[in-house]
Amino acid sequence: MSASEQRAQPVKGSILNFNLSPDEINSTVDRLIREGREIQDKVASQTHPTFENAIVPLATRENEQSADYLVVTFVQNVSTDSKVRDASTAAEEKLNAFEIESHMREDVYKAVRAVFDNESEMTKLGPEDRRLVEKMEQQYRRNGLALGKEEREKLGQIRKQLSEIGVRFSRNINEGDGRILLTREELEGLPDDYFEGRKTEVDDGVEKYVVTTKYPDYIPAMQYAKREDTRRRLLTVEETRCPENIPLLQEAVALRLQAARLLGYKTHAESVLEENMAKVPKAVLEFEYDLRKRLDALADKEIEEIEAIKKADKEAAGEPYNGLFTWDYHFHLNLVKERKHNISDEEIKQYFPMKVVTRGILDIYQEMLSLRFVKVEDPPVWHEDVDMYEVWEAKEDKFVGHFYLDLYPREDKYNHAAVWPIRPGFERGDGSYEYPVSAMVANFPKATKSTPALLKHSDAVTLLHELGHVFHGICSVTKWSRLHGTNTERDFVEAPSQMLENWGWEPSVLRRFAVHYKTGEPIPEELVKRLVAAKNEGAGLFNLRQAFLGLFDMAIHNTTDGNIDVNTVYSKLRQEVGRFKNGEARTWGEATFGHMMGGYDAGYYGYLWSLVFSADMYASRFLKDGVDSLKTGMDYRHEILQPGGSRDASVSLEKFLGRKPNNKAFLKSIGLDSD
Repeated sequence: MSASEQRAQPVKGSILNFNLSPDEINSTVDRLIREGREIQDKVASQTHPTFENAIVPLATRENEQSADYLVVTFVQNVSTDSKVRDASTAAEEKLNAFEIESHMREDVYKAVRAVFDNESEMTKLGPEDRRLVEKMEQQYRRNGLALGKEEREKLGQIRKQLSEIGVRFSRNINEGDGRILLTREELEGLPDDYFEGRKTEVDDGVEKYVVTTKYPDYIPAMQYAKREDTRRRLLTVEETRCPENIPLLQEAVALRLQAARLLGYKTHAESVLEENMAKVPKAVLEFEYDLRKRLDALADKEIEEIEAIKKADKEAAGEPYNGLFTWDYHFHLNLVKERKHNISDEEIKQYFPMKVVTRGILDIYQEMLSLRFVKVEDPPVWHEDVDMYEVWEAKEDKFVGHFYLDLYPREDKYNHAAVWPIRPGFERGDGSYEYPVSAMVANFPKATKSTPALLKHSDAVTLLHELGHVFHGICSVTKWSRLHGTNTERDFVEAPSQMLENWGWEPSVLRRFAVHYKTGEPIPEELVKRLVAAKNEGAGLFNLRQAFLGLFDMAIHNTTDGNIDVNTVYSKLRQEVGRFKNGEARTWGEATFGHMMGGYDAGYYGYLWSLVFSADMYASRFLKDGVDSLKTGMDYRHEILQPGGSRDASVSLEKFLGRKPNNKAFLKSIGLDSD
């Protein structure tokens, strides 16, 4: 069945309500806290704690409350109603504060610890139940339950402060878009469809276009605006928004260090990495520095090419050459691709109409994972732009879950691309299974008066990646929600999605969904060859930027200086590692680096770290067996996606690969030798 077929009504019992009023959000929060406290009190009162009377009630509460919890905190990212967003933000702060309070309860920890220390009890448990107990005990201990009362209370206060800071930081980014007014001449180089439907305002008697820092506005302008001053001004607008986030990040860094020291760690990074595959900061830094050294050799050649282009263009225009700046990166890398490979995003996007690409990519996922998607007609969603899909097993009448796609930009919406697990799957007490739900939120270009929504090739790759997260949640099957889906080690969680980006470069795959929006003709083989040939153009500089962000993260979190100046570190490292000058204006790009307050603190290295695993999985299994191999697809589903976090990621990798992973495929994929 095609992903485009529709069912009149969604599956009964699987529907969530996103159209909540502020009062409904508030009452839901109060109920969740009241019920949670009652369960914790009961667990704490047990005189002989066991898995059944202590662990199961706590884990069942997580199972059954997760959907309500996630919905009321999710709507702040997508609602068009500011009162709902405010209520959702307040709900997240209140719920986070309660979770912090919950994990600081010594009486509950004693019950959990009693089970953890009971060898005969633990021996009787199956692998997932045992892992659940271990994760619970670890979480309580890491929250300071082994500390004295005074230190424990201080740690609890720090956690609450960090939670409140994180919510405010994220909200500021979502609602703090920058804007600039530019004339058509100042936007020379942008295609005609960039201006269709674009708002204009009169400024000093001149009609100008409104350009915002939302992705569909910002990225094309940085790629195509010929005037360097236009790119400089726009980048300055982007990197001087949310100034209120600088002191918030500064405060968070200091508080994280305080918390780590209370727990006996030297740095925040040391505390975080204990739970990751990397384990210690030394492993991360060795990885980053080794990769940076290798990438510098690639970047030297790329810089040389870009410099030659900019120097020649400046000479032709009779202007002086002053070097390469951050606002040159997208524009000149794009020029290299155009001139060296005759590749133009404008040419390519004619073959990537949004609706056709989405349907084609969904069909690929259906086949690979042996699933069947059914688009729901008139779905109960939070906005008319949102699509809802049911997921069924392809070869049997068995419901699996459902997902939502919210793909276009609008005011006050989350302004990047991400996936939220709205309801994790879990096993109910009666043996039935709760169906998982995921939501993808993105900001792809919308249709104009003359053309449908058209994607750049990089947008299609992003769609492949984010849908990888969706199906990690949909295909995971675990007993406990705490271990479901993407609840894996933080430095592995991106690997399954990164691996699936490779499908966007496979000629046989591209020809399935890349068709001209007017004629319906598939993308020409010759154009695909040029596109694939340009894949690694700028790989050195691109990955150096990732290395810069990872090194910035480690610099502010693997330090004993709680007053380290985050802006100075960011600016210094960006210029040193990224190889482009910052310019004279003071900017603060770290203020919109949402990962630092979104769970990736001391973990951003994971994007590059997990690329190693993704490349190994792709080359060793899918390239070897064929990207359309049903057996390999099902092995991937069963060994990588299905376990979620119910076992170590290293175990899942070894079972899928048939050996321990290595970095050879990754280095080869970006044009480097593994020696």
